[in-house]
Amino acid sequence: MASPSYTLDLRRSAIGTVQLPGSKSLSNRALLLAALATGQTQIRGLLDSDDTAVMIESLRRLGARLDQQSLESTSSAVGPEVIWVVEGTGGCFPSVGSQTEPIDCFIGNSGLTIRTLLPAIVAAQAGTGSVTVLRGVDRMHERPIKDLVDGLRQLGAQIDYLGQEGYPPLRVTGVALKPKSEIVVKGNTSSQFLTGLLQAAPQLSRQWHQPVVVRVEGELISRPYVDLSIGMLRQFGVAIQESAPNCFVVQPCDLVSPGALFVEGDASSASYFLAAGLLGGGPIRVQGAGRTSLQGDVQFAHALAQMGAQITWGDDYIESRAAGFDASGLPIVQAVDLDCNHIPDAAMTLVAVALYAKTPTRLRNIGSWRVKETDRIAAMAAEARKLGATVEEGPDFIVVTPPAQLRTASLRTYDDHRVAMSFALTSFVHAGDMDGDMGGEGVNAPGGETVIPSVETRGHSPEPRSGALTPSAESLQGRAVTIEDPACVNKTFPTYFEEFAAVCAQAVPVIAIDGPTASGKGTVAGRVAKALGYAYLDSGALYRLVALQSLEQSVAVDDAKSLSAMALDMQLRFEGEQVWLNGRDVSQAIRAEAVGNRASQIATQPMLRQALLRRQRDFARLPGLVADGRDMGSVVFPKAGLKFFLTASAEIRAERRVLQLQARGESADLGAITADLQARDARDAARPVAPLKFVPNQGVHYLDTSDLTIDQAVAQILAWSSAQT
Repeated sequence: MASPSYTLDLRRSAIGTVQLPGSKSLSNRALLLAALATGQTQIRGLLDSDDTAVMIESLRRLGARLDQQSLESTSSAVGPEVIWVVEGTGGCFPSVGSQTEPIDCFIGNSGLTIRTLLPAIVAAQAGTGSVTVLRGVDRMHERPIKDLVDGLRQLGAQIDYLGQEGYPPLRVTGVALKPKSEIVVKGNTSSQFLTGLLQAAPQLSRQWHQPVVVRVEGELISRPYVDLSIGMLRQFGVAIQESAPNCFVVQPCDLVSPGALFVEGDASSASYFLAAGLLGGGPIRVQGAGRTSLQGDVQFAHALAQMGAQITWGDDYIESRAAGFDASGLPIVQAVDLDCNHIPDAAMTLVAVALYAKTPTRLRNIGSWRVKETDRIAAMAAEARKLGATVEEGPDFIVVTPPAQLRTASLRTYDDHRVAMSFALTSFVHAGDMDGDMGGEGVNAPGGETVIPSVETRGHSPEPRSGALTPSAESLQGRAVTIEDPACVNKTFPTYFEEFAAVCAQAVPVIAIDGPTASGKGTVAGRVAKALGYAYLDSGALYRLVALQSLEQSVAVDDAKSLSAMALDMQLRFEGEQVWLNGRDVSQAIRAEAVGNRASQIATQPMLRQALLRRQRDFARLPGLVADGRDMGSVVFPKAGLKFFLTASAEIRAERRVLQLQARGESADLGAITADLQARDARDAARPVAPLKFVPNQGVHYLDTSDLTIDQAVAQILAWSSAQT
């Protein structure tokens, strides 16, 4: 089932550092080789994603033992480090399946998993009679695998198609294999066929007591991924020689665990943030992959340099920024004509970047896009056209002619993570956005900056209060980009949109004000925002909106999945002091005590907090933002330039709450409210995710407002702000 859509309004700037998740290519190779090897392997930096999950589960079903261990980090801002411990099987999977009860390996839509696991099963279960079924999602059953099956059948492998000839699902029976002087495989569909054979070759060479020769027939695409595989095999003690172009010789040997492996950051995932460094001005540094990387996709940085990025290289990082700007202050983007055979996955990002050039961009040698998670050439062409581009597509090329103006559009992602991540980049301001009406509903601050993400906002009150979300300048028209099914990024980068929102937020001055209920933080934050001309975010309003909806729909406080879906899918609109939820005014409803209590209860749910994280970060727009809540400085805006912790005694806060309720004509019991606030404080301080507490010496200003007026508290924060600037 598709996840709720995610709407991105215009953003002009991006800056910061992104710690890349582990490389998918290296992660799955490391897992499989560690399972086939002798000895124990400890893998650090492994990618946590859908693709690695299906590999891990498949290996477990085949009898391999894989366990997680956690090491506590020395940094309070970083969770425990996860280490995967893999016990090698010595090249023979222990599990045995039968015709009636085969080993069932579900590989989702992971092409790398099935194309490397299939040869490994053929080799590791040779002569055992064990039966294994490899199946996936519907799209996987449309992705060709005939060339690999044909190569394995040369050895006598018994592989049966359970559906359409040439495509998964497959049934593999462990029969004795016959030695071959040479295994021939085609390389023009996917280099992963060759990778799979090379990774199984050590086991075959040991069985046959002779070298294994694997020769590619015809063209070999995506050669850098083959080099990546060879480099990983060498870490397991395998010597591979290329005796002739695309002809590989593996000498008889055992796979031997290196003991410990570290998976470097994913270079394909780096491409989106490097592109954001160009389109958003930068600089953006991606940490975890650099000039010493094993991955070919780091060469994307060279392609981006041709399009106008200034690239800086380090051993384990790459940094990108715009090399030049036009008269309106927007980065200058150049069109290119590029052979992308060496960066087939990362090249998709160039389609989005090409929309910001002045002339057509041509990307060649991308035929492998046709047989990926979706037909990527067709998908990128179709969605770019929705944005206004003219697109020509061929069997192995795409030509993108950028429009004068980008359009507001809802973009289909085809259950393809790279489609979603690439088109998120089209939320950066385009030259056409400077010309007026683009048909969108966003609100812009000076310079084209939108203030309110995923909501409509019209007008603003003269003095913001708690619950109000206000623009910092007169409203202008702007466009928006909606990403359908954003959860498809879980395949390789589950936190992509949170990280994307973070680098955009870091380009904006942010003042984070945290504190307990009734500490005065909402009123103070609103007045500080007004004084500075900044936008204002009351994060508590978002939790109250989810709380209200959960009460009305009788959703339990511990139903994290339903609460998170509400958070992502609710339609919001803020008009001055009025708050609209799904088309109705809920301004007073969200201030009810029952709603506040429910908001405090559901705020302990990690899944809900993660769902709201990207929406909160997207409020950061120039010229600045004042955000109040309970984790604004610790989690949502950890790089905020100024952080404050506002508090007051429970008794003082209870008196303030009584006055608020009486002003609304509601009865109030001081003792009951005091007890309720104390209970909320305890709950907020004890929650496992983003607990509310003041930590000294963390760069946070502490302000007790028990004996201060609102004006005095505002003056103190403005004084601290002025002193810092």
